[in-house]
Amino acid sequence: MHKVLALFGMIFLVTYASDTRAEDLRITAFGDSLVQGYGLPQGDGLVPQLQHWLQEQGAEVRLTNAGVSGDTTAGGAARIDWTLADQPQGLIVLLGGNDLLRGLPPLQARANLRQILVTAQAQEVEVLLIGMQAPGNFGPDYKARFDSIYAELAQEFGALLHPDAFAGIRAVAGDDPAAAQAYMQGDNIHPNARGVALNVAALGPVVLQLAARIEAAAAKS
Repeated sequence: MHKVLALFGMIFLVTYASDTRAEDLRITAFGDSLVQGYGLPQGDGLVPQLQHWLQEQGAEVRLTNAGVSGDTTAGGAARIDWTLADQPQGLIVLLGGNDLLRGLPPLQARANLRQILVTAQAQEVEVLLIGMQAPGNFGPDYKARFDSIYAELAQEFGALLHPDAFAGIRAVAGDDPAAAQAYMQGDNIHPNARGVALNVAALGPVVLQLAARIEAAAAKS
């Protein structure tokens, strides 16, 4: 009899744990190598570090990594339907870095990001848009046009905005490339594990806002 009760207790605990996990908010991180975790051990990338940060805050959120190294905004627009087929409740969008590396036209990047937001909005998915800042080597006009994309699209679609993917590193190193190197991989493009941790600390509170939006929308439905 005791064995039966113990077995029943184990089944109850497993079922309860499964139900709890099923209730976690489902958020997909959608982007390029900065999301995918290029050059880092499996647990050191943006998504696992952000997942750990959220757990430390007590947030019941389950992140999915939909990062593809080398992806441009065009690549993201091409695969957004497939990504949303998993029916996430929230979407974190981090794209544009590869457009900048290739010097692609800002109007093209804007159109692609807009298509992603249109698709997410049509499926009632809450969005957090993360901005990228153009380097100065393409000239001030290019930089102004590219940098403005994210805030303007976030306002148009009512999406949350985190203006700078590298905000955490920038808060420590400023605009000094030499100071930033301590937080970057050897290519000076991708953050190392320490850099990711800084960026996650800056991004995390906005992800909590995204989670709150999802919960509010669910309460209304």
